[in-house]
Amino acid sequence: MHLALGKQSWNPAAVRLLVVEDERKTAEYLRKGLSESGFVVDVAGRGDEGLRLAMTGEYDLVVLDVMLPERDGWSILAAMRRTENSTPVLLLTARDAVEDRVRGLDLGADDYMVKPFAFSELLARVRSLLRRGPGRQPETLRIADLEIDLIRNRATRAGRRLDLTPKEFALLSLLMRRQGEVLSRTIIAEQVWDMNFDSETNVVDVAVRRLRRKMDDPFPVKLIQTVRGMGYVLEEQ
Repeated sequence: MHLALGKQSWNPAAVRLLVVEDERKTAEYLRKGLSESGFVVDVAGRGDEGLRLAMTGEYDLVVLDVMLPERDGWSILAAMRRTENSTPVLLLTARDAVEDRVRGLDLGADDYMVKPFAFSELLARVRSLLRRGPGRQPETLRIADLEIDLIRNRATRAGRRLDLTPKEFALLSLLMRRQGEVLSRTIIAEQVWDMNFDSETNVVDVAVRRLRRKMDDPFPVKLIQTVRGMGYVLEEQ
């Protein structure tokens, strides 16, 4: 569902975030927390890498630290806005001076948080920015009686809430965004697990089986179809 750092293409599956943060513990904290909340997360630890990804990737939101090696967050934000990149940006900084907040907003930041912060507040702000941000992905996707809310990470079928793990939600999001398209196991493995598919593993098949038990088996109409020798497709037959 998400690309590894350095790749140049993007196959969207769920809401996709870029975290630009050089403090390893903070970056891992954000990656883990946001991933567990159902988002696809790429991480850059240096300013130049962060700018490259922000300009070449198609992200729904960028969480951007101000103090970075090579290039600071101010210059990354300024470069994004100069090229009319309107991706929402949430700035993170250890500095709480009013002039810093004003500078960030003047450069085009959409929100501003001071370290240390509570993850619950950051998550709430991320979701708020995604709801109002320009060029964001659709909030909901539907097929037949199945509906998923990409912002709240919820899925329902025939009005019943589906109890999905983050990976199951990511897999379902990928299938729904590309409904009607047969997705190979390789594509699914790359996009959902950020891994190269090994034909000796059955991680994709196991995940599809588990998802089917929750969203297909209890209902008369089956939406996940197996295309023998090719992969899986989500469609109403």
